[in-house]
Amino acid sequence: MTLTRAGDPAGDPGLFGPGSVTWQAHGDPMMWIAGIRALYLQALHPRAVRGVMQNSDFRRDAWGRLMRTAGFVGTTTYGTTEAAERAGARVRKIHRMLGATDPDTGERYGVDEPALLLWVHCAEIDSYLHVLRRSGLPLTDAHADRYLAEHRHSARLVGLDPATVPADRAALAAYFAGVRPELAADDDAHEVDDFLRRPPVHPLLVPARALLWHRVAQLAYDSLPPYAHELYGRPAPDPATVTRRLRATGTALRTIPARLRWQLPPKHILRAVTRLGPAARPAPYKFGP
Repeated sequence: MTLTRAGDPAGDPGLFGPGSVTWQAHGDPMMWIAGIRALYLQALHPRAVRGVMQNSDFRRDAWGRLMRTAGFVGTTTYGTTEAAERAGARVRKIHRMLGATDPDTGERYGVDEPALLLWVHCAEIDSYLHVLRRSGLPLTDAHADRYLAEHRHSARLVGLDPATVPADRAALAAYFAGVRPELAADDDAHEVDDFLRRPPVHPLLVPARALLWHRVAQLAYDSLPPYAHELYGRPAPDPATVTRRLRATGTALRTIPARLRWQLPPKHILRAVTRLGPAARPAPYKFGP
C-alpha cells in the first residue's frame, strides 16, 4: 500500500469522493452558519434534545460538541474510507451506551432510537443544504437531490438503515411535514437558544461576542423555517431580508482564500488533496450538471 506523507492510503477517495456534490459543497465557509442552524432545529425535538441535555453538560461543552460534529463531518467527507468507518463506529458505540428519561412519564429510552437518529440527521443535512443554496452556492435542484441521496452514507454511519432516509427534496419535505406535530420549544430548547445567543466567553471577549458571534447566531436563527420561529417565540426578518444577508455573508466569506481557510485544524481538505492530488480541491464550479 502506498502512503501519503500524512499517513493516509494514497488514492482512497473515501465515502464520497471528489466527484460528489458533498465533496464540493462541504468546503464552503457557510457550513459553519449551517451547523448553528442545525443545532437550533435539532433542539426543537423534545426527545432528541433531552438526550443531549441529560448526557452532557451542554453549557460547559457546547463548543466541544460543535467541534466534534464538525470533525465528524470533515472526516466522513474528506477522510479515507477507513477513517470514516472508524468515526461512525465510535459514534454508534457512544450512542448505544446513552439513554434519557422522560420527566413526565418516567419512560427510559435510548438516544439511538432510529426516529431520533433520523431527526438529527435530517435537521443537519437540511440545514447544510438550505444555508448553502440560500447564500448563493450554485446548487441546482438536481444537485440538491444528489446531495441528499449521497448522505445515506452518513446516515448509515450513525446507525440508520439508508432505505429509511429521505433521498431527495420531496422525501425530505414529506418527512418534515410528518414530524412537525412532534416538535416543540421546551425548556431544553430554550436553554440551547440562550446558549447560542450568549455563549459564555472570557470577559475580554464579550465585545467580540456582541459584535461578531451575535450576528452569526442571529443569521443562523433567522434562516430557520417559519414554524421554528413560531415555536421559539422570537420573530425573524422577512425572508427576502434574510436571503440578502445570507448572500452578503456568503460573498464576504468566500473572498477569503480557500487555502487560508483550509489551514484551520484538523485540515481535512488539505490532507485529502495531499492524498488524491491537486485535482481533488473542492470548488463550486466542479458541481457538474
